Amino acid sequence: MSLSSEIFWLVLSCMLTGLLWVPYIINRLIEMRPLPALWNPMPDVRPRAQWAERLMRAHENAVENLVVFAPLVLVIELLHVGTESTAMACMVYFFARFAHFIVFTFAVPLFRVVVFLIGFVAQMTLAIHLLTG
Repeated sequence: MSLSSEIFWLVLSCMLTGLLWVPYIINRLIEMRPLPALWNPMPDVRPRAQWAERLMRAHENAVENLVVFAPLVLVIELLHVGTESTAMACMVYFFARFAHFIVFTFAVPLFRVVVFLIGFVAQMTLAIHLLTG
């Protein structure tokens, strides 16, 4: 089985998004102790560590953006209209989302917006390709 470049980067983006929760859950287990954290009837308790709070928001943002990115990639794949530029846009999207996770978690000013916009441009590249292709 051979994956198209677009599907390859989609799978990596899904894996990244699917793993972003791990560090803040580990933080929760440390802050609350394992049994209280696992037995917690109020899962919306915010972490005390600011980085973990930001990581939670970065994860939410990644999920929200995957909802836009994934259907675009799947439509390109279903219609067999992938090109080098769509493959590049998918790769750029993945690295932009990874960078967004890092800069959001560590509160790097300005760069969070820059990498978010790079990911957005990658999404719009796919959408424009579908509309004009």
